[in-house]
Amino acid sequence: MTKQNVLLLGAHGETGGDILEGLLEDGNFNVSALVQPSSASKPAVLALAARGIPLVIASLSSPIDDLATLLTPFDTLISAIHASSILAQLPLVDAAAKAGIKRFVPCDFASVVPPGGILALRDEKEVVHQRIWKNHLPYTIIDVGYWHQISFPRVPSGRFDYALIFESPEIYGDGEGRTLIGDKRDIGRWVARIIRDGRTLNRKVVAWSDEASKEQIESAIARADEELKSDPRDLRTWVLRSNAQYSLSKFIRQDGTLENAKYLGYLDARELYPDFKPISFEEYVDELLAGGGKRPWETTNFQALQGLREEGEERFTLRTEA
Repeated sequence: MTKQNVLLLGAHGETGGDILEGLLEDGNFNVSALVQPSSASKPAVLALAARGIPLVIASLSSPIDDLATLLTPFDTLISAIHASSILAQLPLVDAAAKAGIKRFVPCDFASVVPPGGILALRDEKEVVHQRIWKNHLPYTIIDVGYWHQISFPRVPSGRFDYALIFESPEIYGDGEGRTLIGDKRDIGRWVARIIRDGRTLNRKVVAWSDEASKEQIESAIARADEELKSDPRDLRTWVLRSNAQYSLSKFIRQDGTLENAKYLGYLDARELYPDFKPISFEEYVDELLAGGGKRPWETTNFQALQGLREEGEERFTLRTEA
């Protein structure tokens, strides 16, 4: 069987790293990493090269023709760009269409949310989706639910504190909200299945493991919006706003349910691949109890997020009453 030639943007990052491992584990892909010049000397990128991962060094702001020439040898292009740079994918979409890429996977990989003013990050992704459709570029949109690794609350004993990014409230609204969740380590394994499946071409797919079960959240979003007007590049406030918007979408609006995903046109990866055994939330909690949980972003921008925990929670608390 001929292997797909895959180019992965963000292979040295958090989500991209999980995708890389899943593709390599699958064994059906020749994987190269697309790296911007500003990242070429980073230790994580040098580590990729040391593993024998071919590097394609290119700026996303390069002329479209130049980018297209670099993309021509590849069948599939997967973007796991940083969430704060979603719109930087637009020239990549144009270049992929010019190069004849057979499948473009934009950077989604999150909870199912409809566009239209619910989640600012989701609306930026919609701009990318529309550029894909404008170019008639073959695509697959993949969402994966909210990560187990950021879905568990602080417990009174403090036993999970070592793995927390920021404190999560124990109850949102009436406590009856449902949302799809999944382990981040499964993302790459799902992606490998999805991108070699003809059924998923030009479709949206949601991959998940479990379905977990207004005013204060909306207030937190409004305060973050005001601060971002004065400093749009404030990463901590941007993360706080995104977290609040995700909470409103997941637990109050319940956008992230399987039922809503299917309404929005997503294929269910659990139905497509019934033999796939994702890591359940119960299994992840067992790891936490055993002391084996790992914080996301530990080796990337974790310091900024740690500062978020220590300095931002009083101003943007999301704790609600049952």
